[in-house]
Amino acid sequence: MRNAHNSTADPAGSPADVAVTMRGGFHGADDYARTKIGALTRVTRHPLSQVRVRLTRRHDPAVTDSVIAQANLTVRGRPVRAQVEAESVHEAIDQLESRLSRGIQRAVELGEPHRGPDAAPPWRSGTVPARQVRELGADGTPSISRRKTFAMAPCTVDEAISEMELLDYDFHLFNEITTGAAAVVYRSGPTGLRLALVDPALADTLAPCERDVTVSPHRVPCLRQEAAVERMGLMRLPFLFYIDAAEGRASVLYRRYDGNLAVLTPAG
Repeated sequence: MRNAHNSTADPAGSPADVAVTMRGGFHGADDYARTKIGALTRVTRHPLSQVRVRLTRRHDPAVTDSVIAQANLTVRGRPVRAQVEAESVHEAIDQLESRLSRGIQRAVELGEPHRGPDAAPPWRSGTVPARQVRELGADGTPSISRRKTFAMAPCTVDEAISEMELLDYDFHLFNEITTGAAAVVYRSGPTGLRLALVDPALADTLAPCERDVTVSPHRVPCLRQEAAVERMGLMRLPFLFYIDAAEGRASVLYRRYDGNLAVLTPAG
């Protein structure tokens, strides 16, 4: 593993400093990542800060895309994230640069986020630190390797979609601003965007939405964690939005890049 110094940003437009972490023996890839990702200052006149890249190699001969590249940065107070998989480390970094470029442009268009207790995303304001655990599956099936709990500022569906796109997520859990109910927006359906509500009947009371989003007609199931893991596996789902029967609150079970599972829940 190799770590670069912490990142800073030069408002004059010179290359940003990039902190690079590597796991898997990528000779020279750290310099390539600093050059490619650091040059993203050309995309905007606004400084880029907290620029971090992580490169990981999967040691699994059955997996074609063996390199995972992840990056985070901040521009105009908004976090931008990207994550890709590729066959080679250089290909992964090139894809990462392309996705980050689009994310930076989108963040600049949105402007600086609102501040205060009633602010919309990012919900990282007031984030509850993540609890990390390791639960090994005795039968070799994917296990829950991480639990994340965070505070969510209420927001509209449009704002939730913007947050999902900036962070390069496949789904985003949020509290809808009018109903106060937990909801998940994700990439699916005929328009490419779909909304899951704890109760589809709430669709008629949502705040106005400009994006073209279809609403799932299915109620969110109430399950215990073991049943949620089983359902997700049987249906081969990338994630499952459900009500945790033991805790009585909305949760999302999703598959991580390492093949294990994680649980995401709102605080409170």
